[in-house]
Amino acid sequence: MLYLFNTLSKTKELFKPIDPQHIKMYVCGPTVYDYIHIGNARPVVVFDTLYRLLKYIYPQVSYARNITDVDDKIISRAIANKEDINSLTQRTTLAFHEDIKKINALTPTFEPKATDYIEKMIVMIEQLINKGYAYVADNHVYFDVKSYPLYGKLSGMSFDEMLLGVRIEVADSKKNPSDFVLWKPSKKDENCGWNSPWGYGRVGWHIECSAMAKDLLGEHFDIHGGGKDLIFPHHENEIAQSVCCSTNTQNANSFIANYWVHNDFIVVDGQKMSKSLGNFTTLHEVLKKHHGEVVRLTLLKTHYRSPLDFSQESLHDSTETLNKFYDFLQNTKDTPISEENPDNEFLTALSDDLNTHLAISILYKLLNEAKNNLNSKTKSQFVVSANMLGLLYEDPQTWFNLKSLHLEITEQEIQQLIEERNLHKKNKNFQEADKIRDYLNTKGIIIEDSPNKTTWKVK
Repeated sequence: MLYLFNTLSKTKELFKPIDPQHIKMYVCGPTVYDYIHIGNARPVVVFDTLYRLLKYIYPQVSYARNITDVDDKIISRAIANKEDINSLTQRTTLAFHEDIKKINALTPTFEPKATDYIEKMIVMIEQLINKGYAYVADNHVYFDVKSYPLYGKLSGMSFDEMLLGVRIEVADSKKNPSDFVLWKPSKKDENCGWNSPWGYGRVGWHIECSAMAKDLLGEHFDIHGGGKDLIFPHHENEIAQSVCCSTNTQNANSFIANYWVHNDFIVVDGQKMSKSLGNFTTLHEVLKKHHGEVVRLTLLKTHYRSPLDFSQESLHDSTETLNKFYDFLQNTKDTPISEENPDNEFLTALSDDLNTHLAISILYKLLNEAKNNLNSKTKSQFVVSANMLGLLYEDPQTWFNLKSLHLEITEQEIQQLIEERNLHKKNKNFQEADKIRDYLNTKGIIIEDSPNKTTWKVK
């Protein structure tokens, strides 16, 4: 049995699919104007793991994760770069795919781009106007939040709280300050827009996911996921416009999806990651120094609904863990891996609201069992269970090959430190030389001195 914490009900619930033969899940994807930061990588890994689990339990799973390729941030970045918007979004989408492939994220069933759904968004906006849920003002179209009585159900916020929690565009033409944009005119320097009944312009952010989810998964599906920061206003607005646009009156109280699942933030040394604090880092930068599986394991070690403290120490611990796992595989390469199911205890942990923290601890238990009673079944259950978390896809020999082992330090940096150490030794500054040796040791590098030269190797 699968249990998921439902943001809508604020409780952990038994998962009851609409159709047990076909599970449908939608997750909000990246806005492609730059490399994704490590916080954006967390939902990629969390919902990829849920996707893997669903695929194991159910015969068919449709997983949609969108690409937002029209947005204020994209336009601003393109103008700053003096770059064509399509060139920017294509380049950053490719970078996104390359980076998440390194953390073993499976390709979703659907990956719609917002710009391919503009016409369907316009149709939805027209329907909302015709039904009295939206209105035209000053070449804009706004959703009237007070026309939808259940607005605020997902976030649990009052109207006063919502006014504090959302960035309100200054617009005298709004009926209510919290009304949100469905369509707005394009500015002359933006070079981005489409023709519509309300003039040349572009869609608001929230309507994008509503149109794509409806087209690919229908008006009512099982799971909608994303980061905690999307609960309000994005997902709150998405529910309002989708429900009000529904053609099936039975879906009026369905809130689009039966289960709304959200992961918590990433923090660095206890503080939320932000550029202003100087603790901001992209997945791309982290992958320059760490293997993708190291990053993935680090993102899974903490339960998805808890803040995750992302640090060099946690990455180092993940590297050490995977070294142990791959060392076992390397030493048992003559024992074949058979087609086994994941361990039952492991599956029970993962099925309990995706408790990856407990599931990883069970991997250690499976590893010890396999070491103490090595055979094809014990080894296979360990590997297959790890695979369910997106781990142990590398060849052991490749893992321990220096060129593919993403150490926490580059070869050039190692060589520079060795030269500094040799200079300290020459000047009889042995304390500083020892500091460099100890530092390299923490990075997994062992220094070996001989009469003629100093060499190094990986632990």
